[in-house]
Amino acid sequence: MSAQEVFWRSTSLEEMSARQWESLCDGCALCCLHKLEDEDTKEVFYTTVVCNLLDFDTCRCTKYEERCTLVPDCVKLTPKDVDAFHWLPPSCAYRLVHEGKDLPEWHPLVSGDQATVIEAGASVLSWYEVKDNEIDEEDFVDYVIE
Repeated sequence: MSAQEVFWRSTSLEEMSARQWESLCDGCALCCLHKLEDEDTKEVFYTTVVCNLLDFDTCRCTKYEERCTLVPDCVKLTPKDVDAFHWLPPSCAYRLVHEGKDLPEWHPLVSGDQATVIEAGASVLSWYEVKDNEIDEEDFVDYVIE
C-alpha cells in the first residue's frame, strides 16, 4: 500500500480531509444500533434494536444526508467529537485510529472490498433483532446485549 492508501496511520482524525474521514467508515452500521446510557454511571449499553433507516442489503443508511433530521437522536460523527468516541464499538475505525490502533483486515480500506465487513461477521447484520419502528421505545431495554 502506498502512503496515500494508509493515511489513517499518518494523519490524525482532526487533520483528515472530508473524503478521508468518510472513507474510514467501514459500513458495519453498528453505530445504528440503539444504545442506552445509565444516567448514574454513564455506562453505555448496546441493544439489538436497529434504526429503521438501515438498508439491510447494503448495510448503509437509506437517508444518510437527512438522517439527523429524520432521526433526532442520530449522531453525526465529526473530528471534534473524538474524545466522546468511547461509546463507539471497539471495532470502529474512528475509535481505533483515535486510540492509535490499526484497522482490521476486514476493513474495506485494507481489504479493498466493501463486502468483507459483512463476510467477517463484523456488521450490524450479525446483531440486530428488530427495527426501532417495530417496537415501543420503552421496550428497548429488553434488547440490551449482555
